[in-house]
Amino acid sequence: MINTLIGDIGHLSVIIAFVAAIVSSYAYFMASRASIDAEAITKWRRFARGAFYVHGAAVLVVIFALFNIIYEHRYEYYYAWSHSSNHLPVHYMISCFWEGQEGSFLLWIFWHVVLGVVLLNSGKKNKEWEAPVMAMFSFVQLFLTSMILGVVIGDVKIGSSPFILMRDFMADAPVFAMDPNFKPEDGTGLNPLLQNYWMVIHPPTLFLGFAATLVPFAFAMAGLWKNKFGEWVRPALPWAHFAAVSLGIGTVMGAYWAYETLNFGGYWNWDPVENAVYIPWLVLVGAIHTLIIYRRSKQGLRTSFILVIASFILILYATFLTRSGILGNASVHSFTDLGLSGQLFTYLTAFAVLAIGLLVYKWKHIPTTEKELSTYNGEFWVFVGAAVLCLAGFQVLTTTSIPVYNSFLGFIGIESNAALPADQIEHYTKFQLWGGVLIAVLTGIGQLTWWRKTDKSSFMDAITMPLMLTLLFSSLVIILSNKFDVFDFKLDNPVYIILFVTSLFAVFANLSIILSLLHKKVSLSGGAVAHIGVALMLLGILFSSGYSNIISGNTSGMLYSREFPDEINRDNVLLWRNTTTDMDKYSVSYRGQFLEVAGVPEYVNKEVLFRTDDEYTAIARADIKQNNKLYYKTGDTVELPSPENTYYQVEYKNRETKEAFTLYPRAQVNPNMGLLASPDIKSFATKDLYTHVSSVPDPNEEKEWSELQEHTVAMGDTIILNDYVAIFNGVEMIKSVPGVELKAGDVAVQADMKIMGEKKTYHAHPLLIFKDGMAGYYPEIIEDLGLRLTFLNIDPATKEFKIGVNTTQKDYIILKAMEKPFVNILWIGTIIMSIGFIMAIVRRKDEGPKTAAPKVVRKAEKTQVA
Repeated sequence: MINTLIGDIGHLSVIIAFVAAIVSSYAYFMASRASIDAEAITKWRRFARGAFYVHGAAVLVVIFALFNIIYEHRYEYYYAWSHSSNHLPVHYMISCFWEGQEGSFLLWIFWHVVLGVVLLNSGKKNKEWEAPVMAMFSFVQLFLTSMILGVVIGDVKIGSSPFILMRDFMADAPVFAMDPNFKPEDGTGLNPLLQNYWMVIHPPTLFLGFAATLVPFAFAMAGLWKNKFGEWVRPALPWAHFAAVSLGIGTVMGAYWAYETLNFGGYWNWDPVENAVYIPWLVLVGAIHTLIIYRRSKQGLRTSFILVIASFILILYATFLTRSGILGNASVHSFTDLGLSGQLFTYLTAFAVLAIGLLVYKWKHIPTTEKELSTYNGEFWVFVGAAVLCLAGFQVLTTTSIPVYNSFLGFIGIESNAALPADQIEHYTKFQLWGGVLIAVLTGIGQLTWWRKTDKSSFMDAITMPLMLTLLFSSLVIILSNKFDVFDFKLDNPVYIILFVTSLFAVFANLSIILSLLHKKVSLSGGAVAHIGVALMLLGILFSSGYSNIISGNTSGMLYSREFPDEINRDNVLLWRNTTTDMDKYSVSYRGQFLEVAGVPEYVNKEVLFRTDDEYTAIARADIKQNNKLYYKTGDTVELPSPENTYYQVEYKNRETKEAFTLYPRAQVNPNMGLLASPDIKSFATKDLYTHVSSVPDPNEEKEWSELQEHTVAMGDTIILNDYVAIFNGVEMIKSVPGVELKAGDVAVQADMKIMGEKKTYHAHPLLIFKDGMAGYYPEIIEDLGLRLTFLNIDPATKEFKIGVNTTQKDYIILKAMEKPFVNILWIGTIIMSIGFIMAIVRRKDEGPKTAAPKVVRKAEKTQVA
């Protein structure tokens, strides 16, 4: 029986949230008007606040309803059926919530509600900003809520509802014509690549960053609207820091998910969707710097308006790129088009026109100063740094938007077939690398000039020690890497040396600032800490990407397959099961296929599991022990939480140090997506060893077995099977067979055979069942040896037994392995950068009211307003 009540509640709550957003935005607009009296303003504000709380409550009900249909497996709803399944654990059900477009929009709406409530209760010091800021908040919520409204008026569709029933979504399906109340037994499941713990925490963090960019934007718009051109900066600055750190952490989380889940061998692929988040983050960080300049010297206010507005508009542009379907096949991350491209474009255009129009209208009234900046002035270098950040973002934006250019030109009747660069990594890197060099230089010089006296003598004194340490340390590293081979790479590329030296300079320069500020106030050093984090990130990116080393090169002289790309034939090693192969300084062995078993901490060999008709259960064919602890006895039923995933045991032994370790790269052959491989990573102090499978025999294809060869044996006989010695020990009666009901008169017998393999001895137990007057055969397959043994017959008179043998190609994998030097510096740098941002947030939050502006600025402001 289908449950329509929860869907009706959810859909009704969406409508209430939408209407409440309209009411709240209008009421806050009325409360922001200067022409009405104070009493009327108070009444409108109370009414608006109440409407926003109603909106927030309705959003919470929508979230509850959507998670309920996922958690309770209500597959009568298309969203639950298309994103979840019966066997998903709860934490992956949470991922199901935002896998679809509607859920991701709802997550974005939720964070806006949370931030709006925080703003409403942030204290009296920002009360004068409530009406204009929350008017913008509610107006944005109006547009976002419309994305999940799911209302059709004539031929116009407004939003896509997550509460649409299967029978309505697939109205033409024959099954619903026969039974309108049909409910699927199971869902299609969560995308395998998203079944990762990072996908539980990465999207909420990223969308919190998306949502937080609205706060400084709303303050900037309120400042323009209410002619408070400089006053908005103080309350907006901590929120800009918060948005930047949330967006940055969310982006790096996504990079780490890609690093340990995808198999392209890195953490950043310059995918258009990755770029769409990277661009507004760069612009937002640039905006933070210009806001800080204005707080100190009353310069750069116009630039601050431009960058804060641009960061929010670029977030909307990123949303349009990823959800309109305009990227097509250009990105592996983009959503398919749900028919909302026009609505998304309207959303983007509305705020772009509103913000730019208001900025242009108020432009001449925005106060400026004619104070000159010298090269020894901190504001000058910080402003140049902001400009470099924006230029770096613009370069990425220009190329990423190529599909948009094509679509727009096609819309106006001009055919365009411009394509993204064939090698996107090379294309972006050649520009962004030099951007990194400039950022490193500017973060060092900018901090030194910001905290030191602005004259030539004091600047030279400040820069001398960091510069000397940089030259000393960089020279040492270059000599050790080139002359003494201390590292696994040679630092001899001139461009890489420049980035290395400048990044080191940024570290030492900012470290000197921190040391000088310790005796004053530690919180003042937030910027220096963040800059050290950025410099370390640049170093981590330089070493891990610039000196990534493939160690699995094909040295056999053979071509694995003409159907494989050149990369696989060139950069991968073929590993036959239980055959040791030399790979760089390692001896590598592929030992077999393993599965996850519920309740067992480590993976379990497939050979000890008898698979049943239910793919999520198996029978233990032997005791399952790990670390001297017994988890399951022979014959026990075990649960397989992820039966589609196979873990390939690969043993490494370093021939130089004799260190041995085991990795379990994961793969599954998905009928829709092909081979989905995820790496396993061994982390060392100075590098990561990154290993993944590139090809495996297709488990869905029937193996090609040789013709059956029959052997007649007696107990204790020795036979030769495919060059292996096998001993027939005898037979034994068994009382139960997994998946088979034995009745009175039925007989089940298993053979006991021992096969001497190259590396170990194998035990095989093929079954022969006599049931209802018929014989049934249950062969034993030994993957390591490429053998299939079938117990064919028993001759009671002669006490002889007939064993059938088929042979096939031995199991194998094609493996890629690479070393990524000092990648941990990147992750450490991210943490340090985040700490610096948090320190800056605390500092800005604790600052007092904005001090009066210099008289020259006030005079200029009065003159321009007049």
